[in-house]
Amino acid sequence: MRNLIISAAVLKKLAEKHGVTRREVEQCFENLSGNLLMDTREDHKTDPPTLWFLARSNQDRLLKVAYIQKGAKVYLKSCFEPNDAEIAIYAKHG
Repeated sequence: MRNLIISAAVLKKLAEKHGVTRREVEQCFENLSGNLLMDTREDHKTDPPTLWFLARSNQDRLLKVAYIQKGAKVYLKSCFEPNDAEIAIYAKHG
């Protein structure tokens, strides 16, 4: 995914904290079948807004992907295994 931008700091956090690879993030974008949701929590608001979704990697790992879209570029904020509340929110609205 050429338009996916992941900073060195985010790549490090993905690997060390979440055990997620760039390829898994790309697979989640490729496997997306639901809606995009906007993060409206006050301490997570960004301009443009942070969007997120749940999708499975090709290894069937469910991940939450959070990013900011600026034109054609996608700036990854984070990607990790969702908690039960996030799964419930996405099941209802995603």
